[in-house]
Amino acid sequence: MSAIVLPVTIQQTTIAAHTATDPGRRVTVVKNRHVPLVGSTLLAIGVALAAANLRPAVTSLASVLGDVRAALGVSAAWTSALTAVPALCFGFAAFAAPWLGRRLGMARAIGLSLGVLTLGLVLRVIDGPWVVLGGTFIACAGIAVSNVLIPVVVKASFPSKVGLITGVYTGALAAGAALAAALTPRLEDYLGSWRVAVGVWALLSAGAVIVWFAGARHGSSASVVRSAAPAEKRSLLRSPLAWVITVFFGLQSLYAYTVMGWLPAMLVDSGVDRNTAGMLLAVSMLLGVPVSLFVPPLAARFSSQATMVLALGVLSFAGIFGMLVAPAAAPGLWVVLIGFGMGMFPLALLIMSLRTKST
Repeated sequence: MSAIVLPVTIQQTTIAAHTATDPGRRVTVVKNRHVPLVGSTLLAIGVALAAANLRPAVTSLASVLGDVRAALGVSAAWTSALTAVPALCFGFAAFAAPWLGRRLGMARAIGLSLGVLTLGLVLRVIDGPWVVLGGTFIACAGIAVSNVLIPVVVKASFPSKVGLITGVYTGALAAGAALAAALTPRLEDYLGSWRVAVGVWALLSAGAVIVWFAGARHGSSASVVRSAAPAEKRSLLRSPLAWVITVFFGLQSLYAYTVMGWLPAMLVDSGVDRNTAGMLLAVSMLLGVPVSLFVPPLAARFSSQATMVLALGVLSFAGIFGMLVAPAAAPGLWVVLIGFGMGMFPLALLIMSLRTKST
């Protein structure tokens, strides 16, 4: 049944209407409160810069976690809670991000989340253990919301360049994570304070807020009045595919943030010095760049991406297993294998794009 397009200016509503061809048909008037952002070059830069800020909050702190723990005099339980914060925030974002996107529009919702990230990065370096924990939660809440909404903007605002902009997005994610992991220990050595070394990344986040609002512009309003069959209105909660994609996204996020939070500490415990551990974490993050460039186009050639998911899963499991069983035997090899697992994120984005009909 084809859709009927009408230029209306009302907000989303549903009406029962009679037409000459189908008197009993139910018609839905769809009008998003905020239309998609214009896919400009400046918006693409804003997407890249925003993406570059979605990992440093985790990798910067993880790379000097031993010094932070010693300076604050905290327990292993506190450290575990700190590294669990990102995963908790992703659970929160699954509910909050779509609501914020609808309520505020993508421009303001993502801009607000980047502002919250900046606030959290500043707060967590000004006081004791509980402020560090609270500031990290605030920062990761901002990250989680942006992590959910930015891919939606990519698909909606760059429909003819989804592959290119997704590559830019995932590459910027990896670059930001690697930069923070590699530089934070050296900044601490140079500046003499872990607080300054970790807090300096708030400057990058603040810059992202400015560029984002400069590039995020909504296009002209448009509305669609479409017929919806009962089967099309079925809740996503009843869709097996929706659950599979959700679980896959959750598992790859849990994997990524566990690696970012614990890999440097595991390397240091195995005898690797702190600066080298930070560099090895950076290597594992940077491997996400070539993987993000080659894996999605290759996976898109096949009707099913299960084989690619399995291959990346086996490589990442081998790396994690090696780090747990024999960390000192070949830390470089384990890190490389773990890094290949980071390719599951662009693969997850591809699967969502291929398996969904809209944003």
